[in-house]
Amino acid sequence: MNTSLMDPLMLQLRCYGDLRFCQDLSKCVGNGASLRRTIPALLRASLQMLQIQLRPTLFTFLPGAVNTEYPVEKLMRDAKILQICEGTNQIRRINIARELAARICETRSLSDIQHEYREAAMKFTREKIMPVAAHHDNTGEFPWDVLREAHRVGLMNPLIPKKYGGLELPPLETVLIVEALAYGCSAIQLCIMGPSLAAAPVSMAGNEEQKKKYLGMLTAEPLIAAYCVSEPSAGSDVSGIKMKAEKKGDSYVLNGSKAWITGGGLAKWFFVLARTDPNPKAPSGKAFTAFIVDGDSQGITRGKKEENMGQRCSDTRSVTFEDVVVPMENVLGTPGAGFKIAMNAFDKTRPYVAAAAVGLSWRVVDEACKYALEREAFGAPIAKNQGISFMLADMATNLELARLITYRAAMASGHEPFSYYASVAKCFAADTANIAATNAVQIFGGNGFSKEYPVEKLMRDAKIYQIYEGTSQIQRMIISRHILQRVASTGSAFSSV
Repeated sequence: MNTSLMDPLMLQLRCYGDLRFCQDLSKCVGNGASLRRTIPALLRASLQMLQIQLRPTLFTFLPGAVNTEYPVEKLMRDAKILQICEGTNQIRRINIARELAARICETRSLSDIQHEYREAAMKFTREKIMPVAAHHDNTGEFPWDVLREAHRVGLMNPLIPKKYGGLELPPLETVLIVEALAYGCSAIQLCIMGPSLAAAPVSMAGNEEQKKKYLGMLTAEPLIAAYCVSEPSAGSDVSGIKMKAEKKGDSYVLNGSKAWITGGGLAKWFFVLARTDPNPKAPSGKAFTAFIVDGDSQGITRGKKEENMGQRCSDTRSVTFEDVVVPMENVLGTPGAGFKIAMNAFDKTRPYVAAAAVGLSWRVVDEACKYALEREAFGAPIAKNQGISFMLADMATNLELARLITYRAAMASGHEPFSYYASVAKCFAADTANIAATNAVQIFGGNGFSKEYPVEKLMRDAKIYQIYEGTSQIQRMIISRHILQRVASTGSAFSSV
């Protein structure tokens, strides 16, 4: 990955306000004429984010916001010219819209092997996923045939180490696969990749026997594993979960219910987080323990499949544990360390949720552009109307930025501040997918509201990205906490990232 190109774009995305990054960017862009035209257009068009983010900053400084003794009023004044000089934002949007007609979402800085992974996944998407996506959306039927084929060709469980039968792909290559699969259908992609969330804590905290048994189980057959953390009264607030695990002899006995469990009705085993310290004031870092629970354990009841708005073929259910006995050898990590294990798993997998949102956005942009070029109104394709072309330009700009920050998060995997990048990627990509899908329905007009066209499904499927694996509001809390801590300790939110 060409990180020299990524860093200036990241500086822009952060809206730090240092104009030198424009100079840095021009040095990083290669000799390709198309890339030199597209990246500056993308950069300047998206500088509007700086103005948007500075407005609430003014209110933060009230009543000193309009006083020249404080820095933000100068930043606000300085920012405006960036929407005007060297071509206005409106001109840049026209440039981007024109470019879309010939080039949609290229990524030239990937290596040959990375392109091969993406192309293989995209070939699978076009041949196996897209032809059946509408059927599974209409019926809600779990796509077992697609899963079996994905497992056969190696597209399931790409992160599992080779010694347990997996591909052990790097995070960026996995992101590329997820993105391509979600392009075809984000719901089927979730069915294929869903077990990865349950596998993540086992990979990170499991002992050799646990990894060999439970990760090996996933690679041997196209099976489902489920991550059981959320509860009816504890979604975003994981520390508020009520499920209890009581130690009795050489086992733990689990009692409680989990909600909105992806793969809950089909899982061969569960990752389960439960409270082992009965003291409600005990710190989260010591109060919870993680368990691996076999799906055929006595006392497990699986609820009815949820009738969800989007991603309808995903098997989402409640799971109730009543006096479920779990042997000591199925404790994951050490007793009391479960909360950290669960949170680390979220950090590890959020870039893949972001990648799925990017894949959906990519499909949205493609569908919207094709329709805008074909649909005529007032004697010309609607793509020639400024109102439509500017919408397409904004969709493309945000998609490019979402893709870059998602790749950045994948490359940061295992390094500080990984949690920050994972949250930025998940938050921005989720919001981008929802805005793009809503705008695509608008571009399609009345046809966009019809199930005969693809964008209404894309709009329904997009919403969940702002909810699962940490809502967009939770991601913003993580992001703000990080930058505030950085400023408090170093004086700058980004000096060391």
